Amino acid sequence: MKKSNKMIAAAAAGALLLTGGVTAVANAVSPAGAPAAAPVKVAAEVQPAPENVVAQNRISVGASSAAVNAALAKCQADKLPFVTVALVDRFGTVQAILRGDNAAEHTIEAAKQKAYTAAAFGAPTSELAKRVNGNGPSIADLPGTLFLSGGVPLKVNGVSVAGIGVGGAPDGALDEACATAGADALATAAK
Repeated sequence: MKKSNKMIAAAAAGALLLTGGVTAVANAVSPAGAPAAAPVKVAAEVQPAPENVVAQNRISVGASSAAVNAALAKCQADKLPFVTVALVDRFGTVQAILRGDNAAEHTIEAAKQKAYTAAAFGAPTSELAKRVNGNGPSIADLPGTLFLSGGVPLKVNGVSVAGIGVGGAPDGALDEACATAGADALATAAK
């Protein structure tokens, strides 16, 4: 071992001893001679009882992949290869995303936001867009949402668990037709 490496190792060992000694003194001594505080508990084991834990339905990775592929295939068949398709859970976390050939950067965020909006509200974004009106704050001001056609919710037993969104077509109705094709791929796969 070189001399400089030995010096670094000795300095590190000294710092470790010093730190350990200071910690031991700090733990042993408490103000006004009171007994030392018990160690702080940093985690608790939560019992998996129904009153403590919420079960959550999620779209599987295979189903997510099938849905975004079906949506993009519909767009490609309609001569719309420049779109992005996103499938997100109801909290907006991306499960699957597929960017078509020549899809612009903005289509990625548009697809994710449409998918999240549909999942969060449990309705197609084309329907939600009709609710946005007036001159003041509205639901359209909620972060991460986009109230343009192209997002479709995915439901399990009537409850929205995810959303699929498409962004990039020249008309939101075209985006929504592709998103619906993705959603339909999951509905027909279950039968």
